[in-house]
Amino acid sequence: MSKPVPSDLSVGQMAARAGVPVSTLHFYEAEGLIRSWRTPANHRRYDRRELRRVAIIKVAQSVGVPLSQIRDVLDGLPRDRAVSARDWAAAAEPWREMLSERIELMTRLRDQMGYCIGCGCLSIDSCPLYNADDRLGRSGPGPRRWTGPREERA
Repeated sequence: MSKPVPSDLSVGQMAARAGVPVSTLHFYEAEGLIRSWRTPANHRRYDRRELRRVAIIKVAQSVGVPLSQIRDVLDGLPRDRAVSARDWAAAAEPWREMLSERIELMTRLRDQMGYCIGCGCLSIDSCPLYNADDRLGRSGPGPRRWTGPREERA
């Protein structure tokens, strides 16, 4: 006969399962991203479902999503029941366009970065290949070729 799996985890078990230090769990909790409760012995316990939230936080942070945006999405998920696939899809929708833009930017960086560094000219004022007469400089500071409006990237 197999033992029933407990529905909650200690802070150490949660950290091990989530692949983060205990201090990270404490930080996420202080930021309102995850929740725990205390036993009568004052031990912190987590519902297993918090593991999914930690996974979303870790992945979103790894691609540069700010914690405030992560919190906004997680706040839209139910706490009183298991989160359904429909709930997750609805929560993810606000990120769809932002993540698509990040993917496009990273693709441009990957594909074009070698041209700027590889040529060796290190020109700020002009580039005979990609920025003749410094036309991008007239659009303001920053990496316009990668991040500016589409017409500036040409």
